[in-house]
Amino acid sequence: MSQTISAPSRSSVRATFIAAYSAVTLAQITNALPGALNGTFAVEFHTSGAGLTWIAGMFMMGIVVFELSWGLLGDLFGRKKLLYAGAVVSVVGSVLAALASTTEMMIAAQAVGGIGAGILFPISLSMIAAITPDHRARAKVIATWAGFLSLGAVISPMLAGLTAQAFTVAGPAAGAPNAFSGWRVAYYIAAAIAVAVLIVAVRAQDSAAADGRKLDIPGQITLALGLIAVLFATVQAVDAGFGSTEVIASYIAGGILLVAFVIIETRTRQPLIHLSLFKNSAYSITGVVAVTGMFAFLAVCYSTSVAVGGLALAEAWKVGVLFVFIQGPAFAFIPVVGWLIHHVAPRWVLTAGFAFMAVSAYWLSTFSLGTPEAFGGTPWTAFIPPLLLLGIGFALTVGSITAVAINTVQPQHIGMASATTNLLRDLGFALGPVIGSAIAFGIGATVFAAPLAGILGGLGLPADAVAGLSNVPPLGYLSGWDGVIAQFSGQATASGAPAQAVDGMVKALGSAQQQIQGVAGTSLGQGFQTVYLAAGISAALSAILTLFISARSSAPTPDAIAETSKTTEANAEAIV
Repeated sequence: MSQTISAPSRSSVRATFIAAYSAVTLAQITNALPGALNGTFAVEFHTSGAGLTWIAGMFMMGIVVFELSWGLLGDLFGRKKLLYAGAVVSVVGSVLAALASTTEMMIAAQAVGGIGAGILFPISLSMIAAITPDHRARAKVIATWAGFLSLGAVISPMLAGLTAQAFTVAGPAAGAPNAFSGWRVAYYIAAAIAVAVLIVAVRAQDSAAADGRKLDIPGQITLALGLIAVLFATVQAVDAGFGSTEVIASYIAGGILLVAFVIIETRTRQPLIHLSLFKNSAYSITGVVAVTGMFAFLAVCYSTSVAVGGLALAEAWKVGVLFVFIQGPAFAFIPVVGWLIHHVAPRWVLTAGFAFMAVSAYWLSTFSLGTPEAFGGTPWTAFIPPLLLLGIGFALTVGSITAVAINTVQPQHIGMASATTNLLRDLGFALGPVIGSAIAFGIGATVFAAPLAGILGGLGLPADAVAGLSNVPPLGYLSGWDGVIAQFSGQATASGAPAQAVDGMVKALGSAQQQIQGVAGTSLGQGFQTVYLAAGISAALSAILTLFISARSSAPTPDAIAETSKTTEANAEAIV
């Protein structure tokens, strides 16, 4: 495909590289920030299980639903314009996150930020690929781009932890809300980086490749709406249950839209996804493990963030350190993974990576969760060895999935195969916190019901009061005790209960607060233990499935090696 590239100069080429590398670092910083802060958000926003899931999953949703279209729009209208757009949207999303005072505001901020990062990932790569026509040189700059992406993943948890530690101003009294939460500074720093990207991009070189390119609008709309409907249903099921009307209706709507997407893709001349790829059994297996394996990884990350930061009440900097052990190997092992993929069949690298992830998740499932370390809970440092193992597994798998995928198809299908695999991989990322929340909060509520009823009954509360309080999920008692009590007393007063009786019930509940919150924490801890176990099973099955992949060749091509680092790398290869 022919490229349209503006007249080059040394300064414009340098500016292009700086802008692209800064942009992908920014995108990954904003992508990874919620992972280190989920526990903090649970406490700060007094959020529900569904709300916390939306915060964790909305960013990835913004990336996934439009992933296959941003690169094409850059082809059509100029990649530099798309880089501007991505940076501006990232500024808006980061500032909104920094200013968020409620769960709803943070969810909206994550949606905006996800769209911005979704633009920056493919556009930053395609800009540097377009000005590097030599295949060997291109492989090097793509590896450098992947290194900056991994660097962003390492910086993000450190940034979250350090800013939370250094800039937080405590409230006037013990237990009072913070006068200022330092984690907000991390988002202001991200906004500043986005502004810097805009400034540098002014001198960057533009490029496009519009010849023969056409946006599949019906396919994009049905895919986006279908994925949103399915993910919405799964998130809402965390609080409403899978049998609720809105959840069932959303699943049905999502299913219809995704079926429509498949029909559209089989009939259009330039589809988003060539569904014929899945007739290849080896590629189909690779697509399956891209989803199941990355689900396992993100489920463990999400569970760790909530279990350590939200349930064990560890400081944000401690959670940040743990996430450095998760994300660091992907950056540190770039040369090692590249060598392994080049000298060993990539599917064996993939198998080993999933095996490491499975062992890590099983190990974590044996930990006692839900109790702060000060009260005898698992020390936060105990999480370091299994999470380091998880990070090593992720480093081996995130790069080799694409290499395996493109080794199972014909050369003319490499671009589409790698782009589709990356979409499936990011779908797995999105499903991690969504399904993980449904499991953890569902099991936690079930385990919590019986002991809560016993505690409330022992306080001598009326049966209707016990019934009402029993409907409050465990996270509500942990992160929103004052709100639960205020709502209870308001409802009791409105029902005609005497003020003296209401005050007596409130005092009785206050006397049992520590006991109720302790049971709520351990109940949710059991839920997250189950998530770890489910993630371990998913990773183990992924490892087993890779044994059935019959690769087209045991050694990857140079293009395969160049395409081994992250989500949108392959999109650029397809473009150029």
